[in-house]
Amino acid sequence: MTHTGRVRAIVRLTPDRLEELRLAETPCATCLRWELDPVRRGRLHDEADAVAEKDAWLSTVLREWGSCGRVLLVDGEVSGYVVYAPPSFLPGTEAFATAPASHDAVVLTTVHVLPRHRGGGLGRVLVQAMAADLLERGGVRAVEAFGRRGGVVPPGTPGLLPADFLAGVGF
Repeated sequence: MTHTGRVRAIVRLTPDRLEELRLAETPCATCLRWELDPVRRGRLHDEADAVAEKDAWLSTVLREWGSCGRVLLVDGEVSGYVVYAPPSFLPGTEAFATAPASHDAVVLTTVHVLPRHRGGGLGRVLVQAMAADLLERGGVRAVEAFGRRGGVVPPGTPGLLPADFLAGVGF
């Protein structure tokens, strides 16, 4: 695939790709909003704890459910990613007033495109890659997401997807 003359590829989110996300300084490479409940998140002492927890979470999901994300590479460099999983792997979703997510759904937790690659539809490409993966697996009845209205993320609520973006990609 190409995007403005550049070579792009979509690959599975794996532990080595998670490390690439950290090196690219993406905001949710160590974020645990979805992966841990608020009490367990509060027990983390530093970024090293967050890194270890995120790695352990990813390993568990890979082992028990399979790949839970895709990474978009442009000319071999990370330019965006999408993360999704069944709600049983996402205890952080229980903290929302609209929880719980349906037991037969998959929750879209994160879509992130690095700033220099925004505006070209790559967020939509990532959501389509997720949809293709879920269709191939079969058995997924719905995809749910938690969104927010407005352009500014309130303090303490990182990781919520903009409602306008979600509506634009079919939610």
